[in-house]
Amino acid sequence: MSRKRLFNDGWEFTKQVLGTRLEETSRNEIAWVKVDLPHDWLIYNVKDLYETGEGWYRKSFTLEEIQEERISLCFEGVYMNSTVYVNNQTVGEWKYGYSSFEFDITEYIIVGKNEIKVRVIHEDPNSRWYSGAGIYRNVWLKTTSLLHLVADGIYITTKNSHQQWQMLIQSEMISRSEQSLVVVVLRHTVLNGENEEIAVSEQELLVGRSITYNKQELTLEQIREWDILDPYRYRLKTELIVEGKAVDEEQQFFGFRSFIADNHTGFYLNGRQVKLHGACEHHDLGALGSAVNRTALKRQLTKLKEMGINAIRTSHNMPAVELMELADEMGILIVSEAFDMWERSKTEYDYSRFFPEWHEKDVASWVRRDRNHPSLIMWSIGNEIYDTHADHRGLEVTRELVRLVRLHDPLQNGLDTIGSNYMAWENAQKCAEEVSVAGYNYGEWLYEEHHKAHPNWVIYGSETASTIQSRGIYHFPLKKVVVTHEDEQCSSLDNCTTNWGAKCVQKNIIDDRDAKYCLGQFIWTGFDYIGEPTPYATKNSYFGHIDTAGFRKDSAYLYEAEWTDYKVNPMIHLLPYWDFNEGQLIDIKIYSNASRTELFFNDESLGAVNIDHVTGKKLSGEWRIPYKPGILKAVAYDEKGEIIATDTQCSFSDADRLILKPDKTELEADGLDLIFVEISTVDAQGNPVANANNRVQVKVTGAGRLVGLDNGDSTDYDQYKGTSRKLFSGKLLAIIAAKLEPGEIYLEVTSIGITKAELTLRAKEGKHLPGVSAWMENITSEVNTEIPIRKIELTNHGGSALTREHPSAKVTAKLLPENTTYHDITWKVVTSGGIKTNIVELRAYGMEAEVTAVGDGEFRLRCTANNGKRSSEIVSEFEFVITGMGAVTVNPYEFVYAGLYNASNLELSSGLQSGISTNESVENQVGFRDLDFGEFGSDEVTIPIFFNDEAPLPIELWEGMPGDPEAKLLLQTTYQAKPNWGYYIPNTFKLPRRLKGITTFCIVLKRRLDLKGFEFRKL
Repeated sequence: MSRKRLFNDGWEFTKQVLGTRLEETSRNEIAWVKVDLPHDWLIYNVKDLYETGEGWYRKSFTLEEIQEERISLCFEGVYMNSTVYVNNQTVGEWKYGYSSFEFDITEYIIVGKNEIKVRVIHEDPNSRWYSGAGIYRNVWLKTTSLLHLVADGIYITTKNSHQQWQMLIQSEMISRSEQSLVVVVLRHTVLNGENEEIAVSEQELLVGRSITYNKQELTLEQIREWDILDPYRYRLKTELIVEGKAVDEEQQFFGFRSFIADNHTGFYLNGRQVKLHGACEHHDLGALGSAVNRTALKRQLTKLKEMGINAIRTSHNMPAVELMELADEMGILIVSEAFDMWERSKTEYDYSRFFPEWHEKDVASWVRRDRNHPSLIMWSIGNEIYDTHADHRGLEVTRELVRLVRLHDPLQNGLDTIGSNYMAWENAQKCAEEVSVAGYNYGEWLYEEHHKAHPNWVIYGSETASTIQSRGIYHFPLKKVVVTHEDEQCSSLDNCTTNWGAKCVQKNIIDDRDAKYCLGQFIWTGFDYIGEPTPYATKNSYFGHIDTAGFRKDSAYLYEAEWTDYKVNPMIHLLPYWDFNEGQLIDIKIYSNASRTELFFNDESLGAVNIDHVTGKKLSGEWRIPYKPGILKAVAYDEKGEIIATDTQCSFSDADRLILKPDKTELEADGLDLIFVEISTVDAQGNPVANANNRVQVKVTGAGRLVGLDNGDSTDYDQYKGTSRKLFSGKLLAIIAAKLEPGEIYLEVTSIGITKAELTLRAKEGKHLPGVSAWMENITSEVNTEIPIRKIELTNHGGSALTREHPSAKVTAKLLPENTTYHDITWKVVTSGGIKTNIVELRAYGMEAEVTAVGDGEFRLRCTANNGKRSSEIVSEFEFVITGMGAVTVNPYEFVYAGLYNASNLELSSGLQSGISTNESVENQVGFRDLDFGEFGSDEVTIPIFFNDEAPLPIELWEGMPGDPEAKLLLQTTYQAKPNWGYYIPNTFKLPRRLKGITTFCIVLKRRLDLKGFEFRKL
């Protein structure tokens, strides 16, 4: 009988330089350390998460005898470029880090002690996101009889037909015995969720030394369908029987479900219309890195389901086995994606190096492993593949990959698709003709046009949104959309986005809702992930609506409000927290799945708002009031006027004591289970301190291990695998893992100056799975006694309206808590977009500042503190308005940020670093009035642009605004530079004449790009 056992225990690891040879790893001076598998070696150094190097793993095991069997090593995922050795002999290599593979090691093993070594090569730059490195998924040792079922060789398809279900089972078998043919009985038994046999089918056949194929059909009635609302699973037991004895057996779960992707009316599951409310998900697990853990994955999926997500796109690679199993169990639909690149590279060391030779093996591994999962609905052959845009070869590879997918899933348990950001162009459209479903990345603007031009196409948003937000960070005012800020955070007011993404979360939801023929969308992303920290050069992404620690951002509640039913789970969410400067104007929002909400401040109604969730263009209630201490309360009503949900935000003071909130109090003592503990604080009155950033020390003893600390802050470079971190926006996550023995687990969390917290948890006796190792835990951090500034409290002593009669105002600052370690603050005056302004003069001296009006306009007095970091961590502001002073001119000989533009023919978006983003395929006029060039003037201008294309970029430079009677075209030329993602590259242009005096300068562009601004050379 075949056997398969987990093989994750007893491994050792050493990190070496590139080019290390097998024989060198046997030297005595090589330092090997014990590790638990799954293992990601990169996550242990936050300051170098993409380090180039080789990871070597070794494990010894003993065989008492070798019977007439075949022995294999099965790897569910090794990142990447791996080679497996047994007893110093090369068994095989596998290049892709995301596909599963199996090596037969029968010819390499001996009776007695055997040694396995695995070489893993990680070279940076690799994946565009954080990949992790190592044996990051499970390893199995499989023993099969000479006559056995082929790995992943059972293919199950089901079809609903007139109240009956037709079930087709296709199987592959092979014999390695000396007999040329063996008479076997192949038996299939279907069991329901209660483990009762409901159907049996068997056939007698001859199995030889080449693969034997068999088909058996069953007809079943009174079947309970698998559905996202009721993920009911059946089990198929397949046996190979020789002379009445089972020599091989395989069991797997499956489900009876049907789906249709209709080109006019959308997606149907079991005959019921379902909009795909999906999320793209990368594979890291925050503080756990890429090392897969079932409990952590289940926590992620649970949180996504709670916000209304019903589908996952496994961007941009084959998923873990555990993810597919959990999707089946929990009722989540899966778009399984394979590749982020084909033959054309995106980074120097990505998989394109190996794709031509290895893609057939990868597709076979991918499709055969997961084709029986009822959660599967699509196979995505690629994401944003430049090959499909560049030339005809992309079409050839598209056809090849579709052919391979259908070879292994001919009855289309999943439909083939591709996620493309090139759908506006002809070559990608030709590729779209080859797949069953056309996926659009950020192509909502093309839906209507393409639906009319290609009515046979089935359309969905394979990647959408790309709004950016930091949990608990609010950049006012709401009406001002700004991409980058000096604190390197993104606003959670739904006023921060990318130039390629949706203008805001509300528009993302509405555009998808109103495209009735569209299957749905997959927002980028559900969770934040490590890497791709657009728009900054920090640590992790801002795209998620749940942070890397698993804490919700405000935007998650907006999706929940639109994607869940108030009759099932009424909800309401009020933002922001309530602790600002007295008199500061604060934008307030309410999200709810109810149709009517009302806001109260200190029990006084500030008004009610009706929301039309079906056709409405406004999905939130919004108010703006000056801050003063008190209690905000949001109330949701049903159609009868009954209160169905409430939420509050209370003013608070400094943290007084720590609070610990575990997601459960017991775990299984199996080495794998986890408890997630939320660490927060309350003030002396018991109110949650939503902006607390206290540094805490975490200690775990007893029958548990501390394996991760995470606060979701992309600017925080404290170690995930340390014992000391700061709260971010009031929260920190501690991850506690099981050991292999039951008992009490003691958690102690301390912070200087506030009351500590303690918690006793329990590891209970549970099912211990052989092959598990459970000894690794976080490394004790160096002592850090800092007390960070939580808040800079500003007091305005002169009012916010400045005039010729009252031109000045004095503002004082107070640092909280008063015993803070840090006292360095910076004052500045900026526009609402955060750009330095010249309409006011600033005099700052310590904790006081005075502003004096110079010209008309609005500005914000800003006071910041870094708390020992490279950028501002605490930002405090007051808004001011100046009238009666007249206009001021702008100096073109100092850099003029594009965000200061004051003339345009259309709406422009905020860009990187105080720049602006233009629109694609239309004329964008970016004008700057009131530039004072002086009497002599200048004819040389330098313009930095971020344009992600090497092609020449047409650009026009004008004096005046095009279309104005006095406007003159100065120069029609091209900008050109080799792009560097996220970086501005300047070009300098010589004008035919000097610009003089006070005038207007305009830059005209016709492609989507980021324009930082300009600077003229003073002659």
